[in-house]
Amino acid sequence: MGGGRTSAGTQERLSLAGALTFALAQFPTSALGIALLVYLPPHMTRDLGVPLALFGVTWGSVRVFDLFLDPFLGGLMDHTRTPLGRYRPWLLVGAPILMAGVYMLFMAPPGIGQIYLAGWLLVLYLSLSILMLSVPAWGATLATSYDERARIYGTLTAVGLASTVAMLLLPVAGKILHKPDAWAVQAMGWALVVFTPILIGVSVWRTRERINPQAAGHGGVRAADYLALVSKPDLLRCYAAQFLVTLGPGWMSSLFLFFSNDVMRFGGGSPSILLLFYIAGGIAGAPLMARLATRIGKHRTLMVATVCFSLALCTALLPPKGMWWWAIPLNLGCGFMGASFEMVIRSMLADVADEVRLEQGKERLSLVFAINSVATKLATASSIFITYPLLEKVGYSAPLGVKNSASALNGLTVMFIGGPIVFLLLAGVAMLGWKMTAERHAEVRAELDARDALAALGEESLVIEDDVARARGAAE
Repeated sequence: MGGGRTSAGTQERLSLAGALTFALAQFPTSALGIALLVYLPPHMTRDLGVPLALFGVTWGSVRVFDLFLDPFLGGLMDHTRTPLGRYRPWLLVGAPILMAGVYMLFMAPPGIGQIYLAGWLLVLYLSLSILMLSVPAWGATLATSYDERARIYGTLTAVGLASTVAMLLLPVAGKILHKPDAWAVQAMGWALVVFTPILIGVSVWRTRERINPQAAGHGGVRAADYLALVSKPDLLRCYAAQFLVTLGPGWMSSLFLFFSNDVMRFGGGSPSILLLFYIAGGIAGAPLMARLATRIGKHRTLMVATVCFSLALCTALLPPKGMWWWAIPLNLGCGFMGASFEMVIRSMLADVADEVRLEQGKERLSLVFAINSVATKLATASSIFITYPLLEKVGYSAPLGVKNSASALNGLTVMFIGGPIVFLLLAGVAMLGWKMTAERHAEVRAELDARDALAALGEESLVIEDDVARARGAAE
């Protein structure tokens, strides 16, 4: 069993089975991601009758309010020390909150108002903040070397993509069974409610934790420490890249069903099938892109992936109308490259967080990921907040049965293809000047390991002194 905490300096390489078990905690958030971005917004605007502009403004407003949660939660996580460990308790708290938010949104009745929508979105995003901060931060303590981190985050990405496949099979099954679109959304909700406690429970039970020692003489978080995290050049590059690689695909996801159905006329369940090919490309790409990152460097891998994704997207209009199978190569290629985005950035953040701990003498891992999560949330908020009102501006109408004009469909097409290309190319540009190479990280780890070993010896000597004092007291 992998439970319990390991002491500093006793780092063990996770087996493949151990890495996969840990990665089960990634399953609920990744499964929810595809449902939340691709299926829930059209369901609420088409099936439940929520106006496009109202939904976009509410979604964006909640995300902006939610931004302040992550730095606060990240600071709390970095100071959490319990018999269960640092991250396990947070996962156990976040799981039931996620289940409640999913149930109330995915099973929502027609006629819901803005207060209902905003309130339960806040609940759902609170759970996502907890889970999406604790899992990658925990992963960074399980793997400390440059290459091993690429492997761990590659495993997280692969399991997350597998969860996305599981979600996408539900709309396909719905079409086969001749169920309405609302059935698939509710089926996704029930799957998340049922499997979230099981998968997170297994991950928490079977995976060990290692809490890094902190250097003596360093107190709590100071204003200068926060400033260092938002002004450190390599961290800024990561945050900017995270925002852009989230905004690009997120922008696409928010428009995907509209573009597939109304512009390309891919009817039935074919959009969901194409998404399956996108994810299949990602499952194949995750381990190969992780390997590439160990060969040419993580930042160069991200640059290659963003350029290739953008070039592939230029072919989006080539498939003949109604012939969805011609779009399979595009979805495979984009999925293959897109698998590296979050995986590489998480790994780079963990590497730079080691340097931050060396400089500040305190664990800032959760806080580093929390600030990165702010970038993610800004991007996902923007993807709906901007695109849905913009759709109305170009004359596009979402309700079923409405025939859109040619100009409205052209506007939708330009938005779907042009926006992501610009954002992804800028993400590649953000990597210019990257400093945390494999060689530099090896130097940082050597210094950290030496300091951690001294700290561990100090803790052991204190324990021995306490034992001696108790023995003397008993003898007297």
